[in-house]
Amino acid sequence: MIVGVPKEVKSDEYRIGMRPVGIEMLIRDGHDVLVQTNGGVGSGFSDEQYIEAGAKMIENAADIWANADMIVKVKEPQPAEVAMMRRGQQVFTYFHFAADKELTLGCLESGACCIAYETLEAPAPGRRKTLPLLTPMSEVAGKLSVQQGAKYLERPQEGRGILLGGVPGVEPGDVLILGGGVVGTNAALMAAGLGANVTIMDINLDRLRELSEFMPANVTTIYSDVHAVRQYIESADLVIGAVLIPAAKAPNLILREDLHRMKPGAVIVDVAVDQGGCCETTKPTTHAKPTYIIDGIVHYCVANMPGAVGRTSTQALTNATQPWAVRIANEGAQSIAAKDKFFAPAINMDDGRLMNEPVARAHGLECVGV
Repeated sequence: MIVGVPKEVKSDEYRIGMRPVGIEMLIRDGHDVLVQTNGGVGSGFSDEQYIEAGAKMIENAADIWANADMIVKVKEPQPAEVAMMRRGQQVFTYFHFAADKELTLGCLESGACCIAYETLEAPAPGRRKTLPLLTPMSEVAGKLSVQQGAKYLERPQEGRGILLGGVPGVEPGDVLILGGGVVGTNAALMAAGLGANVTIMDINLDRLRELSEFMPANVTTIYSDVHAVRQYIESADLVIGAVLIPAAKAPNLILREDLHRMKPGAVIVDVAVDQGGCCETTKPTTHAKPTYIIDGIVHYCVANMPGAVGRTSTQALTNATQPWAVRIANEGAQSIAAKDKFFAPAINMDDGRLMNEPVARAHGLECVGV
């Protein structure tokens, strides 16, 4: 099989879909690998390292898309990339279809087999399933959400002028985290480590009990409902949207009308922006222009937050994705899905058929099932 690894083209995206070691694994199993020139530079990997691993370097992305049986990427295909996808080609990347109908329709029309990192599942003791290819980037995004939120609370960034950890004699900032999953957990630990007062909300009581067992003393767990959200945003200096419903659009927990309850200069970092955001006023931004202000509230809604730390993110992501990329190249996605019920949900569409129910519901489309 010919496997292609194009350079990411999304704004300020510095990750790459495979490290040189992953190329070596594919070559060892008899595959040919095409890597776009300078594709790994943003993650600290040179063309020479890919050549040493056995890759053939290709200058033009179009040549990779035209010749590769399988594409391994990081972010959802951009319009120019969607136009190059074709029937029978396997594309292994993050898609987040529920937040983008145009992308969904374009990929359906292409007929390609779209294998989404974010919906590949795995069993876990005591829980029904985990999302192992989403987890590493959720960990990065959770930590970054506090790092960025703290930055944009600074007055020159139009924030409240708050130091999250405070100093002796001055109270620390208040952080509200909506969602107790991987993003929320990492955000809470990061904010607590800075010394902030942290409140983390979730609708899963079992999860709240788990969090209470290991969170520091400056973290409080609260059951999430409409009234509780309204109450706690009033005192929050920083709100982090960390809600995830696998494959589905995120619910709007903060409405436009709720913003007047918040302190002027408070910051919302909506990590759920990839799935549409959990704030009604969320709209995707870029690292080049990461924030906007509505009703006095600073919104940070960068849709590829982990891309800013390409070296860390690429290593964390590919630790999880590389074994799957090799397996897909060796066996084929449909063959794996036929015998692995946890892999099957990763195939969101194939041959023009939509197979993911939450995506279908989000856009009013027909789902044919796996």
